[in-house]
Parts: sequence; structure tokens; C-alpha cells
Amino acid sequence: MSGHPLAESAAAAVSEVGVLLRTWRRDAAAVRGVWEGDQFKAEADARAHRELSERLTAIAPDIPVVSEEDPGSLVRERPPRYWLIDPIDGTASYAHGFPGYVTQAALVIGGRPEVAAVYAPETRALYTAVRGRGARRDGVPLPRRPAAPPGHGVLTDNTPEPRGIAARVRDRFGYEDYLESGSISLKLCLIAEGAAHLFVKDVPVRDWDVAAPGLVLAETGGLLTRLDGTPFRYRGGYEHTGLVGGADPATCRTVARWLTAG
Repeated sequence: MSGHPLAESAAAAVSEVGVLLRTWRRDAAAVRGVWEGDQFKAEADARAHRELSERLTAIAPDIPVVSEEDPGSLVRERPPRYWLIDPIDGTASYAHGFPGYVTQAALVIGGRPEVAAVYAPETRALYTAVRGRGARRDGVPLPRRPAAPPGHGVLTDNTPEPRGIAARVRDRFGYEDYLESGSISLKLCLIAEGAAHLFVKDVPVRDWDVAAPGLVLAETGGLLTRLDGTPFRYRGGYEHTGLVGGADPATCRTVARWLTAG
């Protein structure tokens, strides 16, 4: 991945941690965990945090790491340049034997992601992006996606069939095709590569869930917004309510306007 001096190193870091995650899955202690609110926490989260943080710090010692698994990093003022990582996005999938999880990192500069690396260990898929230089899967450039008007293409979520807000969107706009997938990040990457076209969620969403895949999506011409249609700013608090992500920006805006009006 060209275009930024840290891009290839970030991709290597998430790939290496992904290999470890596959290995740890055979360790009952690593997948054991508890629910904390809407988040499932396992021992593997802490292990992956340590491994990914150490690798990124070795790459660039002057760039701090902000992580879901390091509460101290989340209460300090955001640095002008930092790694924002999610050691495991989709921990419940990881712990319960499903393939829909990733490990990921984004380099955030001046309030926007500039470099992204997302690795899906079970499929060995590596998604990377550099702002203004495009996105890739496994080193192959991802093309910019054609428009997908509301109701056209594939709706995605993490249940066997659309439920909740996904069902409402399906019924309102007429989506006939549906893809079950895992973590938030993986669904956004699937949209970026063309396997799906729209993802809508109304649960709490954190910046570390979306920073890396959001850049991958943006570099293929897609759009990611909060549920009300406003952008993720990567400033202030880390938690938001929901998201709309799609291959077609006009469709995302239409869906967000409908949700806001409702």
C-alpha cells in the first residue's frame, strides 16, 4: 500500500495480530468473557490490545495509541496525531466461533483518519486505505462503486434476517437481497468491496469501530454518517448513536433523512 510511510507497517501489524487471534481461539481462557452493557469483553481483547499497541509503538514511538481496551487513553484530550485501534471488532463473534470479526487500526491526524488497516483473520482478507490514494483488498485496488439508489443492491446486518431498524429500512425502501455479516467494520468493508450496499444501525457506535473501515469505504466512493446524517468528527466524545453506511452517498443521505424525520 503506497501513499503514506506508515501504511504498510500498519497493515503488517494488524495482519500479525490477526494470526495470533486465530491461534488464541483454541485457548478457552482467551475466549472466556462477560457482557459489559452492549459489549462482550474477552481475555483476547486485552491480549490483542497489547500486541497491536506494541507493534504500532515500535513503528512510530512518537505517535500515541488510543484504544477501546485502554480506558486511560480515552479520558485524555485527543492528540493531534494518534493511532485509534479496535483490537477485536466483533468480540462476541470471535468468542462464540463465528468468522465475523476483525482487528483494525486507523491513523487519525487533525480529526480525520488518514491511514486504515483492517484484517479479517478467518478469511485472511486485508483491507487498507490511504486518504486520497484509494483502498485495496489484499493489495488489489478496490474500484469506486456505481450508484445504488434506495432499494437497489444488498442490505447487510449481523442477524440471519433483517430485524429492528434493518427490517424497517428493508420494508420502507424495498430491499430484496440481504447479507448476514459480523462486526460493524466487516460490514463496511464488504460494502467497500461490493458484496453489500447499505448498512444501518441504531445501537451505540464508537469511533474505533468505524475510523478504519470508514476510510476504506470513503476511498471507494461510499459514505459513512451517524444515524442523523451528520459526519463522524473524531473529536470530543467517542460514542455516538448508530450509523448509516453505504456504497452510494445519495442513498445514505436519503435513508438518514427518513430516519430523522420518523
